[in-house]
Amino acid sequence: MLMFCPTCANVLVVEEGSNCYRFACNTCPYVQNVTRKISNKKYPKLKEVDDVLGGTAAWENVDSTEVTCPKCEHNRAYFMQIQTRSADEPMTTFYKCCSADCGHRWRE
Repeated sequence: MLMFCPTCANVLVVEEGSNCYRFACNTCPYVQNVTRKISNKKYPKLKEVDDVLGGTAAWENVDSTEVTCPKCEHNRAYFMQIQTRSADEPMTTFYKCCSADCGHRWRE
């Protein structure tokens, strides 16, 4: 937390005085003793993160293939391919288990 000088509006620095700490201004003779702990916390508001794959709507019209789910070992999964890296690298395949109880997602 920054403290400002009430006389000249410059930032006050903390210096050690006689038996205590104090705020002092480097440009004028203003000095204020610190008599209690001063703290102030501000947490920034985080942005909402968008689902990169388009959320649940992205999985509505996709095909399924025979692949084993690593979580429940079901033998079918929905899949979609997205170019996540540069054009000279292969597309990334995303899978979602077809089992209604599982719904596990993974990529290859």
